[in-house]
Amino acid sequence: MIIFAPSILAADFGCLGKQIEETGRAGAQYVHIDVMDGDFVPQISFGEPLIRSIRKKSDLFFDVHLMITDPEKHVQAFADAGADLITFHLEAAKDPGAVIAAIRQAGKKAGLSIKPSTAISAVLPFIDRIDQLLVMTVEPGFGGQKYIEASTQRIAEARKIISERHLPIDIEIDGGITKNNVDTVLDAGANVIVAGSAVYRDDPYENTRYFMEHFAEYEKTHTC
Repeated sequence: MIIFAPSILAADFGCLGKQIEETGRAGAQYVHIDVMDGDFVPQISFGEPLIRSIRKKSDLFFDVHLMITDPEKHVQAFADAGADLITFHLEAAKDPGAVIAAIRQAGKKAGLSIKPSTAISAVLPFIDRIDQLLVMTVEPGFGGQKYIEASTQRIAEARKIISERHLPIDIEIDGGITKNNVDTVLDAGANVIVAGSAVYRDDPYENTRYFMEHFAEYEKTHTC
């Protein structure tokens, strides 16, 4: 199943609640929330207070992507704020297994993310303990970047590993996704698609509806 996760990093925060509602009304299943600390990545975004605030306004699945150093220190806070799935970066954790365990203990789904420069094989020690693998298709920390073409092979490699092990793991991609290249990542094996500028530029409802209709058609033609 293809899941769409519009990234609020590109939204208009003056009407954030309304824009999230529009993406949900158009069919998006997830809200992708990028948390940046100014340390692991250069930018600072937002934290638990914003998540807690929009949680009151939305029953969509909250896909929280922690781009922060020492994520284990903050897992419970984000769980309490309303996250449904908490993804952290392999590169940011001293003990990734402990972070996964903390997410599980908090009653949330666990995701693991890797930068474009990190080998897919680096996730192998943890692959059977997560619900989602986030393969970054741009350098984390900035919206509006261009998709890194080498990511396509990395997605395919991740899908092969997961399929060979018969694991029920979603592959999420984040960065540079547009209406023109989304089939590239779907063909490679991704099934959770994050898009920011491609959704929140102009009309979030119409842009989301376009993607959802496209995904429905894609699934019809690619299902055996």
